[in-house]
Amino acid sequence: MMTIARSWIKENSTLVYFLIAQAIAVGGGAAALIAYSVRLETRVSIMETRGAEYTVARMDEMKQRITVLEGEIRRNADRIDRVVDAMTRELGKKP
Repeated sequence: MMTIARSWIKENSTLVYFLIAQAIAVGGGAAALIAYSVRLETRVSIMETRGAEYTVARMDEMKQRITVLEGEIRRNADRIDRVVDAMTRELGKKP
C-alpha cells in the first residue's frame, strides 16, 4: 500500500506540490483575516472606551447649538409674521 502511494506521489509530484502550496496560501489568507479582525476589534474597543466621553461632549454641544437655532427660528418667524401683518394692513387701506 505504501509503495503504491509513494509511486502515485512521484508520478503526480506537480499536483502534490500545487496542492501543498495552495493549502499554505489558504492558511496564510486565513491568518491574515484573523489578524485583521483582531486589529479591527481592538480599534473598536479603544473607540468605545476612549471615544465615549468625546462623543457625549459633542452630542451635548450639538444639543446646545440646536436649542440656540430653534430660538433664532422662533424669533425670525415672529419677525416675518409682523412684517406680513404690516404689509397686509397696508393693502387693506384705500387711498
